Amino acid sequence: MSTFDLARYQNPLTIQRVLLRAKNIAIVGLSGNSLRASYFVGFYLQRHGYRVIPVNPRESQILGERSFASLREVPVAVDVVNVFRAPAALPGIATEAVAVGAGCLWCQFGVINEEGARIAEQGGLSVVMDRCIKVEHARYIGRMHWLGFNTERITSVRSGLQ
Repeated sequence: MSTFDLARYQNPLTIQRVLLRAKNIAIVGLSGNSLRASYFVGFYLQRHGYRVIPVNPRESQILGERSFASLREVPVAVDVVNVFRAPAALPGIATEAVAVGAGCLWCQFGVINEEGARIAEQGGLSVVMDRCIKVEHARYIGRMHWLGFNTERITSVRSGLQ
């Protein structure tokens, strides 16, 4: 039985490189509901200069952008595929990400699937897993970075970092 090393998909240098080079971010599972985390992340990324490409077959438009049913329908180059879907959907999404020539498969908190990571890596993609792209952007590029925070850990615990 193999052990899945999640830490290898949370490398700070890989995260920074992806965030600094990306221009087009396809968000698979982006919701049109402004109360959902995916919507907030998409809104944040747009506000910080990224082109957000919604991938959701149930929506026609989100955040002022046309929504696509699948990654294969996206007519522009995709730098990052950001995933807000159940872990079981990741192998299929990774296969599509490889097929469209994306640069990175970024899986949000809780979206962990070893097979999906393997497919993406074998297809030449960088993989970030179990990390929020908005939080990482704020840490390394956004205001948290400007203020000098680089703890590699976010917490709301009043006692602070241990």
